[in-house]
Amino acid sequence: MSSNQQYRFSRQSHHLGRDFEPSIWHRIHIDPWLMLLLLTICFIGLTILYSASTQDMDMVIRQVVSYGVAFTVMFGMAQIPPSFYRTMTPIFYLLGLLLLVLVDLIGEVRMGAQRWINLPGFGSVQPSEFMRLGMPMMCAWFLSKRDLPPRLSSVAITLALIAIPVLLIAKEPDLGTSILVAASGIFVLFLAGLPWWMIGSAIALLIPLAAFAWEFLLHDYQRTRVLTLLDPEADALGAGWNIMQSKTAIGSGGLTGKGYLEGTQSHLHFLPEGHTDFIIAAYSEEFGLLGVMLLMFFYACLMLRALYITYVNTDTYSRLLAGAISLSFFVYVFVNVGMVGGILPVVGVPLPFISYGGTAVVTLMAGFGLLMSIHTHGNR
Repeated sequence: MSSNQQYRFSRQSHHLGRDFEPSIWHRIHIDPWLMLLLLTICFIGLTILYSASTQDMDMVIRQVVSYGVAFTVMFGMAQIPPSFYRTMTPIFYLLGLLLLVLVDLIGEVRMGAQRWINLPGFGSVQPSEFMRLGMPMMCAWFLSKRDLPPRLSSVAITLALIAIPVLLIAKEPDLGTSILVAASGIFVLFLAGLPWWMIGSAIALLIPLAAFAWEFLLHDYQRTRVLTLLDPEADALGAGWNIMQSKTAIGSGGLTGKGYLEGTQSHLHFLPEGHTDFIIAAYSEEFGLLGVMLLMFFYACLMLRALYITYVNTDTYSRLLAGAISLSFFVYVFVNVGMVGGILPVVGVPLPFISYGGTAVVTLMAGFGLLMSIHTHGNR
């Protein structure tokens, strides 16, 4: 995509799907295709969670409750027009920054990480999750008010808006979330028509930046994860155990898998975190390559539908935000599958709507609520 093509992406007017009588789905501000795909993926998630958790119904019920909350949040956010989100974006971003600063000052420490803050009446919250939406919203808000493609000064300010929360999140430390937050902001810049010479310059800077981060920013355990990726057998019973067991689970599934509830790696507890970050390995063992391909097909359909919603919208803020949410969702899937498959370092990113956990599910579903709002409210 050239700079001019990117510019047309952000400015062109499209009227596909707009000249028709609103259906019942549009009147209740729900996209039926997104809803169907989300329900299908969540059903697959509950199915494999029951097996990966060694048939722990309490865990499955808690996940059902998380899905219920997430769909409620999605439906509620879909009812609000994009103009309201555009107006509230700076406040939401600044509130997220304030919470991240409070985490650094008075945050709770759990398992060696300071990522949570206790808010009276709300309990413990993880502010970094808010920035997964706050970041692309802020970048889209800022760039939509300026000429596109963006000038160097606009790019510099946008990068500063990205860098501040990313560094605060990385300091917690939470490398996985900081990468996802950074990616969501970078996607907005790219879709706004970032010139290729800037993209090339950024790529050229990656090597010295990576060397600096390795030496001064990464913690010892994060360096160990990178070294383990290169040679997991060097510490087979320690740092390399997760990757080796996940590869064993994936490979033992073969083409069609061992069968539902027949996986041994997760049931015998060889596979660590088989119900959270490494759940795709447990799924692959039981359903094989064909099962994984089916799940990836549903993910692909979900992303294509999200990109279609991006394409047909005419408002710059909405298009940039929808595009960033769509591409960020792809990063979620790619990073999780890549780390479980041994081609990326383990960074603690869950598989969307499949891994056990409530916060990530609600955050992701809120993003799809924004997409539905953008699609069904038009440019209001």
